[in-house]
Amino acid sequence: MSTSRRSFVIQSITGAGALACVALPHAAFAQALTDADPQAVALGYKADGTKTDTKKYPKYAAGQNCASCALYQGKPADATGGCPLFGAKKVAGKGWCSAWAKKA
Repeated sequence: MSTSRRSFVIQSITGAGALACVALPHAAFAQALTDADPQAVALGYKADGTKTDTKKYPKYAAGQNCASCALYQGKPADATGGCPLFGAKKVAGKGWCSAWAKKA
């Protein structure tokens, strides 16, 4: 009987460990978006919004950044956050792209 209990305990611990790994938020593993990413290039994304080409993107204005965008899914003080335009990749809070829209 003790062998059965021992097996049960070992399997329970193993199962709980596996469940904990699956339950980790996927955002913890999200990669940062780079300026060279094809989607980033298409939208004029720059991780440092102050380096935006203002001739190509005249809509850009000083003070606009991802953290102040309506699409930004992080807190305003976060260094990075999600954006539905870039899937699972995180954008820089100081970044900017041509889809920027003022947060309400």
